[in-house]
Amino acid sequence: MGIDAKTDMKGVDLTEAAAKRIVQILKDEPGKMALRVSVEGGGCSGFSYKFDLVESRNDDDSIIEKDGATVLIDELSLVYMGGSVIDFVDDLIGQSFQIRNPNAVASCGCGTSFSI
Repeated sequence: MGIDAKTDMKGVDLTEAAAKRIVQILKDEPGKMALRVSVEGGGCSGFSYKFDLVESRNDDDSIIEKDGATVLIDELSLVYMGGSVIDFVDDLIGQSFQIRNPNAVASCGCGTSFSI
C-alpha cells in the first residue's frame, strides 16, 4: 500500500495546537522528521500511548500531515486509534499531548492509558 492509500488514517485527526507543538519540538531535534504515536500493552487501564521523535518512517506507517507537522502511526496501533484526535494541551496541570479516543471505554487519570 503506497503513501496515498494511507493518508486517510481512518479518521485520526491532529489539532492545530498539536501540529504547532510538533513543529516547535522538531526544530530543536536535528535529524528527526516526525512524531510517532503508538499503542502498547500495559498501563493502568490495559493499553498505553507512546510518543517518540523519529528519523524515518516505516513501510507500515500511516501518515498525518498538518501545518508542517508529520505524525506516524503503525498499522497495529491504528486499529486501536481509529476516530481519535491528537491534541496538545497547555493548562494549569502542565503541557502534554493527549489523545481523545472514541474507542476507549475507560482511561486513567494521567490520560496516557486506556482500555477497549
